[in-house]
Amino acid sequence: MEQYDVVVGIPSYNESSTIGYVVEMSGRGLSEYFPDSKCVIVNCDNNSPDDTKGVFLTAPVPPGIEKKYLSTPEGVTGKGNNFYNLFRFCADVKTRIVIVVDADLRSITPEWIRYLGYPVKEGYDLVTPLYSRHQFDGTITNHLCYPLLFSLTGLNVRQPIGGDFAFSPRLCEYWLERPWNDMVRHYGIDIFMSLNALFGDFRVCQAGLGTKVHNASSPKLGRMFEEVVYTLFSTVISHREKWLDRWLETNGKTYWQAEVKQPPHYGLKRLKETQWLDIDILKLKQDCRKEYNEYKELVEKHLSSYAYRKLDHMFLVDNYDVDIMLWSQIVYGLLYRFDGASEEEKREIINVLKPLYFARSLTFDYETWRYSIAFAEEEIQNQALAFQSQKPYIFGLYLGSGRCTFPANNQA
Repeated sequence: MEQYDVVVGIPSYNESSTIGYVVEMSGRGLSEYFPDSKCVIVNCDNNSPDDTKGVFLTAPVPPGIEKKYLSTPEGVTGKGNNFYNLFRFCADVKTRIVIVVDADLRSITPEWIRYLGYPVKEGYDLVTPLYSRHQFDGTITNHLCYPLLFSLTGLNVRQPIGGDFAFSPRLCEYWLERPWNDMVRHYGIDIFMSLNALFGDFRVCQAGLGTKVHNASSPKLGRMFEEVVYTLFSTVISHREKWLDRWLETNGKTYWQAEVKQPPHYGLKRLKETQWLDIDILKLKQDCRKEYNEYKELVEKHLSSYAYRKLDHMFLVDNYDVDIMLWSQIVYGLLYRFDGASEEEKREIINVLKPLYFARSLTFDYETWRYSIAFAEEEIQNQALAFQSQKPYIFGLYLGSGRCTFPANNQA
C-alpha cells in the first residue's frame, strides 16, 4: 500500500448530514499545518444506508489531500470495528501521525488538526481533548470514567472518551495487540484505548480545542452504557497490579501513592462558551425509578446494607441525594465485586449500576442546573478528588479479603 505521513480518521454510521463539514475542515487543517506531508482522510464506516459514503467522497478538500473510504461488511456495525479497520490501515501505510475526529462535529476548525497532531510530531503517544462541554453532556465521562481514571491512573485526563484525539503508530500497534472482545468492538473502544495507553505508561498530553458542538444527548442507558462500563471495569481489573500494588517509598516507609499529575497542555488555554443542552428531568426520574424497580433485588444483593437502605429510601420518597462520597464508595464497591465475578454476576453488577448512575446524575443536575458551567466543572473536579480520597476504601476491601497484602518491609 501507499505510505502516508498523516492520517485523519473519521469513524461514522449514518452521519451524512455532518461528515461533509468535518472532511472540509480536516482537509484545510492538513493543507495548512502539514503542507510538506503526504496526508489522507479515511472514513471508517459501518456501510451506512444514508449515503455517508457519497457525502464523504464528494466533500471538497485542498489539492494533494487524498481520501479513502473503508467499511465493515454489510450488517456488521460497531464503532470499535471501525477503529480496528483504521488501526490496520495505519499499520499498513506506516503513518507517523494519526488524528481522529467525530463525524458529527459542528465546531471543528482547521486548528484542531494542528492542536491534536503537533504533539504526536513532538513525541507524545496519545493526545486527548480538552473541551468546553455542558455539564449535562458526557455524563458517563463525568461521573464514572473520569473520576475513576483520575484516582487509579494518577493522571488528570479530563476527557478519556472524548472522541477527538491523536496517537502515535507505536500506540496503534500496542492497541492491536491487546485482546478485543465484542464490547471493545462497539461502544467500549474509546475507554479501552485510553486505559491501555495510561496503564501502558505511554506519553500522554491534552489539547485545548475550544467548544465541542455535536449531536449531544442527555443521560441514557442501553447498549452504550453497558459496553462502556463493562470495558471500563474489566480493563481496570486487568491492570490491577498497576494501581493496587503501586507503592511510594519514602524514608524507609511505604505509603499508597496519592499524587495525581497534570499532563502537558497544548492548544487553546482559555476555552469558550459551551453548547447548550437541555434535559427532561421528569423523564430522567421516571427512567431512574423504572430501572431501580427492575433491579432492586440485585441492588440489595451487591451493595452494603448501609448504601442499600439509604438508596432505597431515596427512591421511596423520590428525592435523590447521592453525594460524591457515597457515589465513590458505590463505584469502588461494585468494581471490587466485579473482580473475579462470574460472567452472569458481572452482568448483574452493570445492571445494579444503571439506576444508581441515573440517581447520581439527577443529584448533580439538581445541584448545578442554575449555576455557571465553571461551577459545574468545579463539582466534577471535586468528585474526582472524592474518588481519590476514597482509594483506601477499595484497598481495604482487597486487604480484608486477602487478595493482596502489604509488602514485608512495610513500616507505615
